[in-house]
Amino acid sequence: MYHQFYQLKENPFNVTADPDFFFSSKCHLDAISNLIYGVEQRKGIIVITGEIGTGKTTLCRKLLRQSDLNTKFALVLNPKFTELQLLQIIAQDLGIKAKPQTKFHIIQALNQFLIEQSNLSHNVAVIIDESQNLSIHQLEQIRLLSNLETEKEKLLQIILVGQPELYDKLQQPALRQLRQRVTIHFHLQPLDKNDIKNYVHHRIQLATHEISIEHQVHFTDQAIESIFRHTQGSPRAINILCDRALLAGFAHETFSIDDSIIDHCAKEVLNW
Repeated sequence: MYHQFYQLKENPFNVTADPDFFFSSKCHLDAISNLIYGVEQRKGIIVITGEIGTGKTTLCRKLLRQSDLNTKFALVLNPKFTELQLLQIIAQDLGIKAKPQTKFHIIQALNQFLIEQSNLSHNVAVIIDESQNLSIHQLEQIRLLSNLETEKEKLLQIILVGQPELYDKLQQPALRQLRQRVTIHFHLQPLDKNDIKNYVHHRIQLATHEISIEHQVHFTDQAIESIFRHTQGSPRAINILCDRALLAGFAHETFSIDDSIIDHCAKEVLNW
């Protein structure tokens, strides 16, 4: 509704994991650097944790886009499947065909595929989002997949992405062998106040047509303070709140979003 009024070419505050809107906060840059390093150096198992809405899935999609063409990825967005189904999804994403579709035959086909890719100097990585939902048996299956290696390097890089509960789950005695294979663990932090100001500006700039500065929507410093207070730096909550604030600004025919607008919108979309 407000796109034409603010001269926007798209919604700047969608809650989808769009890598085009990836914001390079120090924490998120460190996270992507750790991921790229872990994959390119074939470190095996990498764990990324963060609270709900801190940008974990966007980070995964940024990695897919930023990695070189010699790395093949399988991306599992929802691991709530059986152990066999999880293997089938990974194989399908990598273009591996195994018949019959049993654990033995899929792992055999995967191992052959990994050896072929290694001979071509290609790398293979599996990203599993929402990994806190993986069962003990699924995680043990993942540990066994991480055993696929040559004498010198891991053939398969596995990235487990999830909420802090994932870290807690990995502390269980039954998973000590998997825990010992984790070479990198990075925890995503929420945005701080300065980050929020730059984050909001960054997304608006990406979504705005080239127009005169007086017609650009602007969030006041007081609005940024209010956004920080209501969202505690969660990118997803920021997006939800700012989207509603733009709608309210449109209704009031103003290009300046102040703290009164933010406070009113926060009661509608966050305090329930």
